[in-house]
Amino acid sequence: MARINLEQLRSFLTVVRMGGISKASQALNLTQPAVTTRIRKLEQSLATDLFDRTGAGLRLTKRGEMLLKYAEQFEQLGELVARDVVDPGGTEGHLRLGVSETIAQCWLPAFISRLHQRYPKLEIEINVDISMNLRAGLLDREIDLAILLGPISEYSVDNIELPGFDLAWYCAADTRPDPAAPFTRPVITYARNTRPYRELKAELFRRVGPGIPLFPSTSLSACFRLVEAGLGVAALPRALGTAYVESGRIAEFDPGWRPAPLRFSASYMGEPRSHMLATAAETARQVAIDHEMHKNSL
Repeated sequence: MARINLEQLRSFLTVVRMGGISKASQALNLTQPAVTTRIRKLEQSLATDLFDRTGAGLRLTKRGEMLLKYAEQFEQLGELVARDVVDPGGTEGHLRLGVSETIAQCWLPAFISRLHQRYPKLEIEINVDISMNLRAGLLDREIDLAILLGPISEYSVDNIELPGFDLAWYCAADTRPDPAAPFTRPVITYARNTRPYRELKAELFRRVGPGIPLFPSTSLSACFRLVEAGLGVAALPRALGTAYVESGRIAEFDPGWRPAPLRFSASYMGEPRSHMLATAAETARQVAIDHEMHKNSL
C-alpha cells in the first residue's frame, strides 16, 4: 500500500461533508481537478473505491464509511497538534471572513490587525454583506467565520457572543422632528431581510400604528447620508452616529423609546474542529470588548 498523506484525508473529509467535488474545492480553495486527483490517489493507495459515482452524485462505499471514522480521528489529532505544538506564527492557510457592515465600519480593522499579528502567514479574504447572506454562506461552508447579527441557532454552528450596539434616533441637524409627532417622515432602516428591520417595523406598529413608511437599505453609509439630507429619520448604531453628530451633519433626538440593541456573534462551523477558527472568534470577542471599553472611557 502506498503512503497516505493528511491532505488526501482532509480532501476526502471535505468532499463527504460538502456532498461533492465542486463545493469541496471551494472550501479547500483548490481547483476541482486538484481535489479529484487527491481522491483518486487516495483510492489508489488503498486499492479500493471510496465513493459510488452515480448520476445522483457521490455516495460512500462501505470501505469509504470505514475510512471516514479513521479520517476523523486523524483530523482530531491534527487539531491537537495545531493547538499544542505548532507555532501560530507558522500557521498558513486561507480564512474566508464574512462581516456585517456595522462591524466593518467599527472595529474590523483592529480585528484584522490583531489576527494578522498572531497568524502573519494567514491569507484573509473579507466579505461584507447583510447577516442573512452571511448566515447562508456559513452554513454552505462558503465562509469560514461570520461576524453577524446572531447567534445562529443551528446545532452545527459554534457561536461566541459579542458586545452589542446601542441604537439611537437620528434626524437632519436642521430639521428636528415635532416631539408630538416624530414619525411624520419616512423611517430609514436596515435592509428588509434583516432582524433589525423586522423588529423596528413591529415596534413602530405597536407604538405608532400602521402607515409609517419605511425606507430599507443594505448600506449603513447610505442610511446616514439620507438622514443628513433630511429625507427621513433613522434608528442607527450610536457607535457610528457619534462622528456624524459631532461634525454637525445630523442630530440625535428622543421620541421616548429606542429599539433593542443589536446583538452580534462570531460564528463558525463546529466540524471540522479548527483551533485557528476558535482562536479567531475569541480574538473578535476580545477586540469588541476592548472597543467597548475604549468607547466608554471617552
